[in-house]
Amino acid sequence: MKDPHLEIERKFLIRKLPRGLERFPHREIAQGYLTIGRDRSHVRLRRKGRVCTLTFKRGSAAAREEREIRLNLAQFDILWPATTGVRLTKTRYDVPWKKSVVEIDIYHGSNEGLIVAEVEFPDELSCRKFAPPAWLGAEITGVGRYSNPRLASD
Repeated sequence: MKDPHLEIERKFLIRKLPRGLERFPHREIAQGYLTIGRDRSHVRLRRKGRVCTLTFKRGSAAAREEREIRLNLAQFDILWPATTGVRLTKTRYDVPWKKSVVEIDIYHGSNEGLIVAEVEFPDELSCRKFAPPAWLGAEITGVGRYSNPRLASD
């Protein structure tokens, strides 16, 4: 059984967007960082539609520790000003691919033009065995310059 506090994912650049991207479920995401550690651990505040969360992440490989709690809008609004200067926005599309979902993030603002994809897995074996579709490009799992905390800071 997978540790409920373990996030297993791989991240890719996009070679070519899949056809009909707009028809897939998508939502706007605003996220900011309350703290970013030298070890790449961080505490993130995120609003995805009406859902607000506070998340702690640690690690930089395909498998990382992740702990998340739901916040109500009032709690989010109290914390959001503390993220000034360390924020990003993106539109996320959920594109089914075989037994997985490829989350395509199209960044806005200072990261305009950047498009990446993430795929989450239930276990490390399925992570290793994942054969990406041809429209995905180079794998960037663990590459610091593509981490959301770095993108929010630049």
